[in-house]
Amino acid sequence: MATISEALAMAVEHHQAGRFEAAEQIYRQILAVEPAQADAWHLLGVVAAQTGRPELAVEHIRRAIALSGNQAAFHANLANVLKRKGKLDDAVACYRRALELQPDYAEAHNNLGNALKGQGHLDEAAVCFRRALELQPDYAKAHNNLALVFQEQGHLDEAVACCRRALELQPDMAEAHNNLGVALLGQRKLDEAVACHRRALELVPDYPEALANLGNAFQDQGKLDEAVACYRRALELQPHFAGAHNNLGFALQQQGRLDEAVACYCRAVQRKPNYPEALNNLGATLQRQRKLDDAVACYRRAVELKPDMAEAHYNLSNAFRTQGYLDEAIASSRRALVLKPDMAEAHNNLGLALQEQGKLDEALASCRRAVELKPDFVDAHSNLGNVLKDQGKVDQAIACYRRALELQPHFADVHSNLLVTLQYQAGVTSSELAAAHAEYDRLHARPLRTAWPPHANVRDPERTLRVGFVSPDFGRHPVGYFLIRCLENFDRGQCETVCYSDRVILDDLTARLRAAAALWRDVGGSSDEQLAAAILADRIDILFDLAGHTARNRLPVFARKPAPLQVTWAGYMGTTGLTAIDYILADRHEIPPGAEAHYCEQVLRMPDGYVCYDPPGYAPPVSPLPALAAGCVTFGCFNNPTKIGARVIEVWAEILRRLPQSRLVLKYKGLNDLSVAAGVAAEFAGHGIDPQRVACLGRSPHAELLAEYHRVDLALDPFPYNGGLTTCEALWMGVPVITCPGETFAGRHSLSHLANVGLTETVARDLDEYVALAVSWAGDLPRLAALRGGLRQRMAASPLCDGRRFAANLTTVLRDIWRQWIAQEQE
Repeated sequence: MATISEALAMAVEHHQAGRFEAAEQIYRQILAVEPAQADAWHLLGVVAAQTGRPELAVEHIRRAIALSGNQAAFHANLANVLKRKGKLDDAVACYRRALELQPDYAEAHNNLGNALKGQGHLDEAAVCFRRALELQPDYAKAHNNLALVFQEQGHLDEAVACCRRALELQPDMAEAHNNLGVALLGQRKLDEAVACHRRALELVPDYPEALANLGNAFQDQGKLDEAVACYRRALELQPHFAGAHNNLGFALQQQGRLDEAVACYCRAVQRKPNYPEALNNLGATLQRQRKLDDAVACYRRAVELKPDMAEAHYNLSNAFRTQGYLDEAIASSRRALVLKPDMAEAHNNLGLALQEQGKLDEALASCRRAVELKPDFVDAHSNLGNVLKDQGKVDQAIACYRRALELQPHFADVHSNLLVTLQYQAGVTSSELAAAHAEYDRLHARPLRTAWPPHANVRDPERTLRVGFVSPDFGRHPVGYFLIRCLENFDRGQCETVCYSDRVILDDLTARLRAAAALWRDVGGSSDEQLAAAILADRIDILFDLAGHTARNRLPVFARKPAPLQVTWAGYMGTTGLTAIDYILADRHEIPPGAEAHYCEQVLRMPDGYVCYDPPGYAPPVSPLPALAAGCVTFGCFNNPTKIGARVIEVWAEILRRLPQSRLVLKYKGLNDLSVAAGVAAEFAGHGIDPQRVACLGRSPHAELLAEYHRVDLALDPFPYNGGLTTCEALWMGVPVITCPGETFAGRHSLSHLANVGLTETVARDLDEYVALAVSWAGDLPRLAALRGGLRQRMAASPLCDGRRFAANLTTVLRDIWRQWIAQEQE
């Protein structure tokens, strides 16, 4: 055998050439002759590490250290193995020992920096990389590693400079090209980032990290198909690449492929259980699918793993708010803002939760802060408008929506918010509303007309009709109260009903509606395209929109024309503007003859009222007239304060002036907010009315709200937007409603309900008569008491509450339009 030194040299030559088996054989031969040969033990350990045997590597290198503990390289290589095993604390200790033995060991400084970076000690890691570069300025790997620290610290300019220096020293360093791409992506230099990742892949074609990062750059460019392809290729090369599974999930989520996205996030978490980013993304996707409890569980786990993850706290807040857990939503938003005070999204979400609690001033401040932090934040402008609307500041709200639409003209939800709010504007005309709604159609609906599908519905005029209803409000909501008796009384031989429910919070009326439908589909997780396809596949003959432009509407589904006949009804206050919707269901009071020109839809008039009311079973009994005991008349209005504009207050103040002992009760969420109540009091005071005569009450459970009518003698209807459900509730509680119908659909709800109860003597022709009627009724307490005592029975026997009659009439109307459609198709 050659000398030990010659044998070692031969083994090292094999080792460096990658001939590990030959090298290992020689090392073992050396150790058979000289068991205390430290270098051989050390190199044998290095071979074991390089051939995937880390435990053996640690054993051999520790043996080398025991034989010769003063070799810095031994400690450094042991640290390398320990770091790869994830034992970072032990690795750091070994690197520090190597540097005690050899302070100018640049590679050990660099590797210690990597271990510290893995522990999250970024500042200490940077010190190590800088020391390595002081010792060896042309150390390309150290420049690259320092760039990674700068990236994690958010110092992107410094990261780019370090990557570029590494590439000056080593132009074919694929890792530096890749890292440069990541830094440039952070700077939003997307084309340059793509070029860097492509160069990395030219140098190393099977580089999973570069493929994943190229996918990230494509995703930010909006090239989702290309991004998906990159992630899939990365996962072919490295199936356990948790980050690529996570990013693939995000791309699929953006494409609306939610089930596939969930599967990707689950794989990411399976491969890396403590992966807060993937858990957060999984929660967001589950939330879009309306699996809110599962989403909350994901967010909670994410913040357990990473308590300072502001995005997860924000998402948790959003889920809580959707579930109606407003206190929890507010707490989570505030936690996100402690961690990230300039997070506009969290300020916006906090504003939404505060708004729903009726804390309107606080909500306004949060939404304004979101806009200050992010002036182009469209959602924040829109939500600011919503809060201002709730405060009755209609003109300011409209300005916010218009600003949001300047920023994003094709944001249909914001456009819908604008259209809803225009209905409250004093002096708005039907022709102005028609023009504004037509603009929505032009921007958002008409472009989809070319994609309208053919309808394969069987053209039989007498067969059972499949009638669909689309709504987010199947529950205790005006839509639920106006739909349920009709749904329960349909002749199933005539109409087979299908409900497409987008509702989040379910209640007992939801269960009743579900039981009444022939088929119920929960569609909360469906995109507009998916829902339209499902409706088409269900062969719906006549499809009802029950939301119009209100929150969470599905008008983009109707714009795709999934059913041959489409009707808007009950959930909105007039025309939708969509030429894809064929009809609007009304009555002669809501849309009087001659007003058809203001509706793009053809008007269908029911013979009685346009809705049928189902009073809640928990409504308390009607009380005696409170004025008989109180000695004065109390007026009431439980409508949205947005309806109570300056002209309304002026008219009501005149009534209170003419009846100096009378009082007024206003009730709605937010009215108990001190600033809102003070504003209302100031407006009445401006007309000479003592604020003590006007009580402002906030939100309460529905049964308690109805019981508040026990203190009300007469209800005053707002204008130009009348009460709808509120009018029905007042009447059911024995309280007549003084109303003055307006020109628009929204201004004629009460007229329809009162006419169908047979109580038109409380309907005024103008505002002077409105005041006179209120004063006249208040001055005749015996008449008012007699009306109150019999009003519930009168209403119960009227067409307004006759579900069987309403369903039969509606069936006749639907059969007529179905026959007309068949006749037109056959021409």
